[in-house]
Amino acid sequence: MGIGFTIDTPLKVAHLGIDSVLSLVDDQLMERLRKVYSERFGLSYKAIGASDSDARANRITAYLNMLNRLVRTKYEEMLQEGTGSLERISAYIDLLPDNSFLKNSFAARLKNNSSLQGIRDWMEAHFSMGSIDVNIMTKVDKANFAGDVQLPAEFNDAHAALRGFALSELESTVVFSAGMSPRLYAYLAVFEDFYPNEEGFIKKKIALKVSDFRSALIQGKFLAKKGLWVSEYRVESGLNCGGHAFATDGYLLGPILEEFRDKRTDLVQEVYKIFADALSGQQRPVPTDAPALKISAQGGVGTAEEHQFLIDNYGVDSVGWGSPFLLVDEATNVDETTQVQLVNATEDDLYLSGISPLGVPFNNLRGNTKDRHKELLASKGKPGSSCPKKFLASNTEFTADPICTASRQYQHLKLKELGSLDLNSTDLLLKTNEIVEKSCICVGLGTSALLVNELDTRIEGSGVSICPGPNMAYFSRKATLKEMVDHIYGKINIISRTDRPNMFVKELNLYIDYLIRKTEEVAHQISKTTQASEKDPKIQKIQKSLQLFHQNLESGISYYRDLFGSLLSHNEANLQELHVSSLSLEEIKTISAQ
Repeated sequence: MGIGFTIDTPLKVAHLGIDSVLSLVDDQLMERLRKVYSERFGLSYKAIGASDSDARANRITAYLNMLNRLVRTKYEEMLQEGTGSLERISAYIDLLPDNSFLKNSFAARLKNNSSLQGIRDWMEAHFSMGSIDVNIMTKVDKANFAGDVQLPAEFNDAHAALRGFALSELESTVVFSAGMSPRLYAYLAVFEDFYPNEEGFIKKKIALKVSDFRSALIQGKFLAKKGLWVSEYRVESGLNCGGHAFATDGYLLGPILEEFRDKRTDLVQEVYKIFADALSGQQRPVPTDAPALKISAQGGVGTAEEHQFLIDNYGVDSVGWGSPFLLVDEATNVDETTQVQLVNATEDDLYLSGISPLGVPFNNLRGNTKDRHKELLASKGKPGSSCPKKFLASNTEFTADPICTASRQYQHLKLKELGSLDLNSTDLLLKTNEIVEKSCICVGLGTSALLVNELDTRIEGSGVSICPGPNMAYFSRKATLKEMVDHIYGKINIISRTDRPNMFVKELNLYIDYLIRKTEEVAHQISKTTQASEKDPKIQKIQKSLQLFHQNLESGISYYRDLFGSLLSHNEANLQELHVSSLSLEEIKTISAQ
């Protein structure tokens, strides 16, 4: 969901029992919003300047503590109002699915004419706040300096963000994304809140975004050896999610979730043994049984039927929804211009780009205001960003100090180098576009929060980057929070288009498109080489990986044919879509098959 879009979402929805996740990338943005909310709610505020000792971690801790206190106050006010009037509590209850225990229990109390005090007691016994969870991208871990001296690793960006969360008052979860980081994971062991206490309670839990079962098992074991338990594995589609896209080797979401379902008990038992042995060796309390472990899924879910199918067929504990909430003002920060673009976006407007300085494919909205500004500067011969925040500064190709590949400095040096090479006009244009395509997303993904809160954008600029998933093409109007929740639970349908494909088929087609692009890239590379270099081990390795990718997609299609063929709710239409996808895959002439 980017940096700024959900940075204050807990304050908007947590009192209603809705969990949400905010990014810990931009401590500067958090500090500015802490000042805004402190003034708005009459809280004392003392600025934490950039020169303050451990400024990044302290800013994050202060911001999270403020959110926690404000949400708790809002939650208590809701309980108090529920005591005095049934209208507020009824509105809350109405957000729940019709088969909810709480909803049915509340209806029974009303039917039995329960007293307001009785309802108050019931509310306190059954209600709870939504969790204020945080996300840390393991790859965004830039080293920091005091003058010319590099600070120890614990002052790296991701490490400092982790410390900020660990020292906060929150009882919630840190979600790690973008892959395993042994050094960052090892740093978790410094903080007591990540270990179980005498009662087995873990104050701060660990969740990992994973692409497959093998990755989950490897990372779970790594952390268990340190006495740390992974409380949730979030299985995310490689290409059918927003943000950075971490494609698998053609492995699809359905088969991946089936493996988690079938091996879940093995995962718990294998990791728990390592976990218990590690705690015992550290002379810490050892829970008698394995702590709770959740498996969740996310990536392109768009209907109540798909949501429930993931729960019923794969036994996942929860299903994540992200991009559609960008159209809900009550939940996220999206400026009006960008929101209009999202409403009107088609499949072609939502594409996998190369704009991220991390060098990882990035889901992008064509024509967003940040990209338009970037392209305008490039057309004037001034490509690149001034790089005001430097969160993604990691390249040392031309400089001793790391700089960002989206920065003006880097692009000037890279284009100068490009001009010295003997390239034909086609290759020169291709390479030039690859360089100037990079965008300052660490700023652009936070700007919308500034615009919505009417804050000064002179330093950052007013351009907004946004990274919705491909599923956004099928949501074509703004929605209230209640409408979106009702859509998720199948009470209403806010998707007007009738041509939306099944989420599994959509992901399959995204992978086929991805394979086509990769095949074309390799074909272009080989066409420029001599016959002898076609047998280069590096090229042969790429050919082999493309062949494996193709085979995995064929296996995925076979799996979905069997799955859809056995389900009345996924019948002829889905099977026909699979047939079309299969024909598209057959048309791909992979390099390895030549």
